[in-house]
Amino acid sequence: MAAALQPGDKAPEFDLPSDEGGDIRLEALKGKTVVLYFYPKDDTTGCTSEAKAFSALKPEFDGIGAVVVGVSKDPVKSHARFRAKHALAVRLGADAEGRTVEDYGVWVEKSLYGRKYMGIERATFLIDRDGILRRVWRKVSVKGHAEAVLAAARELAGP
Repeated sequence: MAAALQPGDKAPEFDLPSDEGGDIRLEALKGKTVVLYFYPKDDTTGCTSEAKAFSALKPEFDGIGAVVVGVSKDPVKSHARFRAKHALAVRLGADAEGRTVEDYGVWVEKSLYGRKYMGIERATFLIDRDGILRRVWRKVSVKGHAEAVLAAARELAGP
């Protein structure tokens, strides 16, 4: 297993089908700050709260030139329903094959009621304009997280 990604590492490239049609590619976002957040499943309580929090702050992320992208293994159609149902403002990438969740090290063994299974660890990566990881949040607790990421993105953007 590869070492966990750390600040200072080059962010792994990704190319994901989007709920808006087309693809979301890291290469195409060069020159912008990218907030890449991974979440377990569309339309579940924590994931909905997190997506709504990032959506509420989208104008502020836009104001500092930051793009917010949510990623799960759900298919594009599920993402589109999720986005419409909750009026989400952030883009969602579908990683059905699991390549990106593997590259970012967020496909992990989890445990629920003593049963072990593989799933997505809620995590966020702040990527600078040159494609370098600047902050990594793992095992994210949703409450206050979008605000903490915005504060870090503001610091990265500078005055």
